[in-house]
Amino acid sequence: MLEQLGFHKVVDTTFMIAFMFPAGVAADDVRKYMNGLRRAQMDLDLQPEKYKHFYRNEIPDRHQSRLDVRRFSTGERIVFLPYTEATFSHTQEWLHERRLFAEVSATPGAAAM
Repeated sequence: MLEQLGFHKVVDTTFMIAFMFPAGVAADDVRKYMNGLRRAQMDLDLQPEKYKHFYRNEIPDRHQSRLDVRRFSTGERIVFLPYTEATFSHTQEWLHERRLFAEVSATPGAAAM
C-alpha cells in the first residue's frame, strides 16, 4: 500500500507467530482450525488474484480511491513448520526474561499440533 503512495521499501523481514488457545479447548478443535488455515493458505498460494479484492475491506475509505489492490502482494503467509523442542525452550526463556505473561505452566506437547 505504501509503495503505491510513493514510499520505498527499506527493509524486508520475516517473523514467527504462535497461536495460543485457552485452556480447555479440545485438541481436535485446534487441529480442525489449523487444517482450515492450511487449506486457506493453499488457496491463496494457488489463486491470489481471486482473493485480493478482500483487502479493500481493510482499507479506510479515505484511501480507497488511491490504491489498486490488484497490485498488492499476497501479504503475510502462514508456513506450517515443526516447532521443535529447542525452539519452544528458547521462546519460553525469551518470554520469561521479559515477563510478558503471568506465570503459567507451559505445555510443550500442545505446540506440536
